[in-house]
Amino acid sequence: MEIMQIAGLGIVAAVMAVTIRHNKPEMAVLLSIATGLILFLMVLGKIGAVIDVLRELAARANLNMVYLGTILKIVAIAYIAEFGAQICRDAGEGAVAAKIEFAAKILVLVLAVPIVIAVLQSLLKLVP
Repeated sequence: MEIMQIAGLGIVAAVMAVTIRHNKPEMAVLLSIATGLILFLMVLGKIGAVIDVLRELAARANLNMVYLGTILKIVAIAYIAEFGAQICRDAGEGAVAAKIEFAAKILVLVLAVPIVIAVLQSLLKLVP
């Protein structure tokens, strides 16, 4: 099972980071970043499969692909922001992590506006 490999890699990296952090905290942060990237690459194929399924469903439902693309961008922003914020927290920079999360929320809000407008326009068409 893949989750066993993922959990095992995470545990090994965590133990190494704790061990290294006392002498070289900057190396522990780099180890954390590298581990995160490796884990991301391990699941990248699964993400592609999910995106393909979502595209197929959107095509069947005659949804505008722009909306699907926007939703996927929003999900990507959330994941990337979470990854960046966690790295900052690992480095002891909680304030920077909070700023990353705040910026991600603003970006999500900006990207969501066209979808909200489309939903409201559809509702207005239903109401006489």
